[in-house]
Amino acid sequence: MKISFSKIAAPARGVVVVTVAEAAAGKESKAAKNKPASGPVLGRSAAAIDMHTKGALRRAIKAAEFSGKREKTLQLLVPGEGQFTRVVLVGVGDPTSLDAFAAERLGAVIYDTVAREPSATVMLEGIDTAKAGAGELAAHVAGGARLKSYRFDKYRTKEDKDAKPKLKSIVIQCQKPAEAAKAHDAVTALVDGSFLTRDLVNEPANILYPESFANRAKSLTKDGITVEVLAEPALRRLGMGALLGVGQGSARPSRVLVMRWNGARDKSKAPVVLVGKGVCFDTGGISLKPPPGMWDMKWDMGGAGVVTGVMQTLARRKARVNVVGLCGLVENMPDANAQRPGDVVTSMSGQTIEVQNTDAEGRLVLADVLWYAQQRFKPRVIVDLATLTGAIIAALSEHYAGLFANNDDLANKLTAAGTAVGERLWRFPMGDEYDRELKSLIADMKNIGGPRAGSITAAQFLQRFVNKDTPWAHLDIAGVVWNEKGTPLAAPGSTGYGVRLLNRFIADHYES
Repeated sequence: MKISFSKIAAPARGVVVVTVAEAAAGKESKAAKNKPASGPVLGRSAAAIDMHTKGALRRAIKAAEFSGKREKTLQLLVPGEGQFTRVVLVGVGDPTSLDAFAAERLGAVIYDTVAREPSATVMLEGIDTAKAGAGELAAHVAGGARLKSYRFDKYRTKEDKDAKPKLKSIVIQCQKPAEAAKAHDAVTALVDGSFLTRDLVNEPANILYPESFANRAKSLTKDGITVEVLAEPALRRLGMGALLGVGQGSARPSRVLVMRWNGARDKSKAPVVLVGKGVCFDTGGISLKPPPGMWDMKWDMGGAGVVTGVMQTLARRKARVNVVGLCGLVENMPDANAQRPGDVVTSMSGQTIEVQNTDAEGRLVLADVLWYAQQRFKPRVIVDLATLTGAIIAALSEHYAGLFANNDDLANKLTAAGTAVGERLWRFPMGDEYDRELKSLIADMKNIGGPRAGSITAAQFLQRFVNKDTPWAHLDIAGVVWNEKGTPLAAPGSTGYGVRLLNRFIADHYES
């Protein structure tokens, strides 16, 4: 879908979308004189359209009791041979509270409204008192439209033509089109990274497995990212017994993917390190999962997918920061060679782990990769992402990801970034009372706690592999990486959750 920007002018033909402020917010608007008796504030373009349609727009507003509330729409068919065939009003609500995330959601609403048109013109009005500039908001409206346009249909051979979107181009008219086009470059990088994550997470496990995942990541070298893949012989030499134990039952050999972006002016500056769980398929191993819903476990590599998408985004927008992305890539299968409940493995840190449940495998993978990250890269901060526990879904459903951290400042920064982009985090407690539940009779620890607080004991397990002086946060994203119904910015399937959050987090606090 092609997106371009231009100055506000009457479109020649087709469908036109006009944004309008909410009635209650119109008192302070320059266009207040165009406010109908009851309804939204009509800007110059909407007022001109109303005149062109001989008052049909105002009559439709009154009949529908359309107020201009944010994300609400009103459509009007224009008969005859006029300049356009259909007019869509989209409410922006109170423009003083309009920010980048709200603009993205507006873009998604606009896309849904015009997706079956070949082209559309969007006239951004009623936002003169918004928090952000007109150009920046226009760029984020475009980004939201693109995010909502994503489809993963590469394996479809037949599809109802009426069900497939037809939209090929959108022209967004705004007060500062040159500023919008410039801001759109960074937004495009962010959308592209989100799409890469969605592509990876949507892929079936017979197509995306540790080796093929790593091979796809090699394409990031064209963006300036250094990519290194550690195969099993190297992992054995490093002593990654926890990670290798998870993958030993699979015919697909395990890998660790290392991606490096050195964008800071000081190339020697300690990096931000992102670590992703990449269990490309999780049967549970010998502790086999129940069959219903097991197909979902193709997205148990969601954390690795997010890390890969973030790395592409940072490189494409030339972020002034050094970042390392690490992904532990394995399959957890119930082969005759699979590890058994009760096995003891030795992690790269030298700590031993009694594997009481082979379906608590993601933490074993992360344990070795977290340790490797610290030993090799001496990070200024580590954030890991993992579809780690079903318990987090029970606690937060699909609305928040779980946040665990050893550093209050880091936790606050991540929470703020998530709120700003609509990828919300909820912090959970940690402490010795939970850590004691990991005590093993025969090893340094076991890989599960008791029957309760499973997300917290999983985080306590990971913390045992993080140095006390290293700021670290763990994001349990099991409930948010996949959504059967879709979200305001994503179609059903992979959501891409985490890319926009981490991009914002890094942009706000670590770029120089």
